[in-house]
Amino acid sequence: MGRTRRSRTIAASMDDLWALISDPHHLPRWWPRVSRVEEVGSDAFTEVMKTSRGRVVRADFKLTAADRSEGLLRWEQQVAGTPFARVLRSAVTEIGLQSVGEQTHVTIELRQTLSGIFPRVGAWMVRRASSATLEGALDGLERISG
Repeated sequence: MGRTRRSRTIAASMDDLWALISDPHHLPRWWPRVSRVEEVGSDAFTEVMKTSRGRVVRADFKLTAADRSEGLLRWEQQVAGTPFARVLRSAVTEIGLQSVGEQTHVTIELRQTLSGIFPRVGAWMVRRASSATLEGALDGLERISG
């Protein structure tokens, strides 16, 4: 399983950041490449993303943990039966918030299990892309919260 983790202290309260990260409707404002979110339910949502070539891609997610008091949010991509299954067996995103006075320390971790030949030949490419995505997400949170 590949793990990519990025952290940053953001000049916003934990409550303000929780309101942003816990509502999937806000994802287009801060998560890279997400153009809109559809079918939001109490424990699931669909991201609609655009590739660099302008192709529309849909990805379904299930919320697996949301604990405001612990500052923990986790969602898992539903990959079985989708085009993502060619590359991924599983993908879990976890966001942790920790209050630091008037600021909040944000940690985002992406845990991916690759499928097919990708664990051998493409793991470094996936890690690099994951790092860029997480840095972009932190940039987005910083931009819209400050």
